[in-house]
Amino acid sequence: MMRQYELVERVRHYDRNADEALLNRAYVFAMRAHGAQTRASGDPYFSHPLEVAAILTELHLDSATIATALLHDTLEDTEATYEEIEGQFGAEVAALVDGVTKLTKLELQSERTKDAENFRKFLLAMSNDIRVLLVKLADRLHNMRTLHHIGKPERRLRIAQETMDIYAPLAGRMGMHELREELEDLSFGEINADARDSIVRRLEFLKAESVGRIERIIGQLKAELEREGIEASVTGRMKRPYSIWKKMEEKAISFEQLSDIYGFRIVVRDEQHCYQALGVLHRRWQIVPGRFKDYISIPKPNGYQSIHTTIIGPERARVEVQIRTRQMDDLAERGIAAHWAYKDKLALHGKVQDPYAWLRSIVEMIEHGDTPEDFLENTKLELFQDQVFCFTPKGEIISLPRGATPIDFAYAVHTDLGNTAVGARVNGRDVPLRTELRNGDEVEIKRSKSQTPQPVWESMVITGKARSAIRRFIRNQQRVELVKLGHAIAEKAFADAGQEFTEKAIEGLLRRLKLARTDEVYAMLGQGALTQVDLIEMVFPGLLPADASLAMPNQADPARANAAIPIRGLTPGLAYHLAECCHPLPGDRIVGILEAGRGIHVHTIDCANLEEFHTTPERWIDLGWEAHATDGGPAIGRIKVDLRNEPGTLAALCTAIARVGGNIHNLKIAERNPAFFTMVVDIEVKDAKHLTNIMSALNASPVVMSVERPRE
Repeated sequence: MMRQYELVERVRHYDRNADEALLNRAYVFAMRAHGAQTRASGDPYFSHPLEVAAILTELHLDSATIATALLHDTLEDTEATYEEIEGQFGAEVAALVDGVTKLTKLELQSERTKDAENFRKFLLAMSNDIRVLLVKLADRLHNMRTLHHIGKPERRLRIAQETMDIYAPLAGRMGMHELREELEDLSFGEINADARDSIVRRLEFLKAESVGRIERIIGQLKAELEREGIEASVTGRMKRPYSIWKKMEEKAISFEQLSDIYGFRIVVRDEQHCYQALGVLHRRWQIVPGRFKDYISIPKPNGYQSIHTTIIGPERARVEVQIRTRQMDDLAERGIAAHWAYKDKLALHGKVQDPYAWLRSIVEMIEHGDTPEDFLENTKLELFQDQVFCFTPKGEIISLPRGATPIDFAYAVHTDLGNTAVGARVNGRDVPLRTELRNGDEVEIKRSKSQTPQPVWESMVITGKARSAIRRFIRNQQRVELVKLGHAIAEKAFADAGQEFTEKAIEGLLRRLKLARTDEVYAMLGQGALTQVDLIEMVFPGLLPADASLAMPNQADPARANAAIPIRGLTPGLAYHLAECCHPLPGDRIVGILEAGRGIHVHTIDCANLEEFHTTPERWIDLGWEAHATDGGPAIGRIKVDLRNEPGTLAALCTAIARVGGNIHNLKIAERNPAFFTMVVDIEVKDAKHLTNIMSALNASPVVMSVERPRE
């Protein structure tokens, strides 16, 4: 176990101004507090916080963080109090210890709602001071190194999976690549021990078969650089088992097919020598196409800089080489921890690289009130994504996860730009909003003040910020529309019951329903959680007979039809849904069916599927179209057509539809035989009358045997 003076010397080695008195007090206090406590391995418990502190000295962290590491378990596992910590070590250390203690109490399993909420609290807590996360990562690393001492296999597996899902990606996001790789590899050994053992055996065989290869390659690389007058430090190693397994899985190849299992690093004096070294390698050895990345010119979001290239190098070995300066190497090794040495931010090519940018975007999502499940899904998705770098027309770099679309790009620039996006130009060409962006694309977003986010956008984006903004807008818009619809339903219910509608009557329900505002009552009506009959029964007890129904419509009755609730002005998919069984169109006689929690589903009055709702008349709602219902743009009408099976039939069908102004949205063959085939065709039309005209034109065609609108 490391002695007190050895720990202090470790810190003084990189920080001559280290607070030795603070470190000594923390060492003694923690050792006494933990006393005779032991770990699962049988070692004294104090060995754990001491090892955590040692890991953080490798990251060259400040005295307060090292003291926090020594004390990080005292509040949870000993009789020490917050006030005692604050009194002896100051407010800064006490706040850090308290932050780590809170993180320790949050279990990060991603299956259940409470765990999603815990993850949100976890990230919010660490955002107050990033050193809390650094202590927690070091704590998790030492726990993973000693995981084999835990007796229960299911507990080991849970801890390993949690580490792979949360802690390793977080370390990567913070630029701490060595720490991330070790966490991944340790987790891999528990999650898939057989696969890791297999790769380790193959690596050992390869190492025995090519004794000294890494050293020989280092020698040849160094000799070539020295020949060109470039002073460099060259190191090399075999890649870690998890890194190799991951590449085998991604590329669906065997170990024998994987050639670049050697990784080498060249560290030079300055940026100019990085590019000179690259030139030496590419002149001397063949490069592997498509394996060159320049993160010096375009740094990663966490500030990482390096040149990556793969060559067919010495001894015809395919090797990956990273070229960087000493400062870049320090940042790559220690990540966000290194920013204490460089005044928190690094100016690179006149641009400021902010290591906290990703964390701030996460906090922004928290502040906007995403549901815990959405937040966990979005954040974990982004943790695991590789990055692509795109440009605005002004040359600003926008970093996005691989697979991102122009909508993701728009929201990354600004939420308002995303909300009003109508189109995109990528590299000067108009592209659909669902287009996948690639490295180096220049993206220009077209916008319109009349545009709003569409529900379908959610399936077209992969960034948490975009998905969060879209869901937030749709939730808010849906509530507005449900309130509007619910208000109309309430007025209709009162009228059908022969009573005058007043806001005061609705306000009287708030205490009974345990609601705060009348808008919430209307929202319940709009989404089907409260029926018209229930509403009248609560406001006017005993007014209706036991088997009364206010909602069963009679569209043949002109008085009832005129009193129908108009749905124009509402957005399909939010307050109501057009049934796919009958595809109602403006001009059709329609009825609504309330489905609890899902709003109203609109059917034509002759839809065959209405039969199943005859036993629940309270769910029926009188609906109608306003006079200008077609102003909202084309609707989708569906027809079923029987056609002769002969050449030119499909062309005749399309021509007949086009001549009457219809536009085919979708079609499929439902049935086919030697004599005829049946097609289901979805057509963009103005209204029901327009679809009727198209059907008449088709009936006049010699290739059409029959045409009808399906009703089920």
